[in-house]
Amino acid sequence: MTAPSARSDRPGTSCCIPWQRYQSGIPGEHGPMTSHLLQALRVLAIGFLTVFAGGALAATEAPDVLVKRTVEEVLQVIQQTPERAALHRIAEQKVLPNFDFREMTRLAVGTNWRKASPEQQAALEGGFRKLLVNVYTTALTKSGPKGGGRTLEVKPAAAKGDETVVKTVIKEPDGQRVAIDYRMASRDGGWKVYDVVVEGVSLVTSYRSSFESEVSKGGVDGLIKALENRNRAPVKS
Repeated sequence: MTAPSARSDRPGTSCCIPWQRYQSGIPGEHGPMTSHLLQALRVLAIGFLTVFAGGALAATEAPDVLVKRTVEEVLQVIQQTPERAALHRIAEQKVLPNFDFREMTRLAVGTNWRKASPEQQAALEGGFRKLLVNVYTTALTKSGPKGGGRTLEVKPAAAKGDETVVKTVIKEPDGQRVAIDYRMASRDGGWKVYDVVVEGVSLVTSYRSSFESEVSKGGVDGLIKALENRNRAPVKS
């Protein structure tokens, strides 16, 4: 896997999310970009399931081939509009094992990651993981049966060494197209996602400025506490 320093500035365009918006659980929920950003999150959540519901990605199977193979199954699941608890289980069992949350957290925390002790790093990773699970479960819940009206276009992917980018386009029922790229690295015998870029906006860098602000006010422990508070807050549906 590529050394961490090689990825420190690789994620796509940063879209700074003020901390109060992060606290709501869905970036941009209270701002002028509400509709566009929330829609992107909903599409992204469905994209996660569409791409990764087939289980762990085999290193011997091209990621784009796997995507095409699992589309029909996942769109059917979304059409059934399962309740939040069921969606949460789907995310935990089918999606999350294919993500490198330690690397995602390291990228989101930025240079402050090196200041954190191993215990603090573990707490940050756990808090960020739980946050993302809640965000995408909420996004899926709000997408409703319309999820079945979406189609997925997958562009051919070619690995460069131990990394690749799977480029996809989600087509909405109204004709809107949303580009979602999955940055992946080969690890532990399979492909793991370490960043997702929606319409040029990197997920991990979207959180970075908010995390940096929290660290500047209360140190690494302050960020850990803020994550804990957010994850204990009632989920907005």
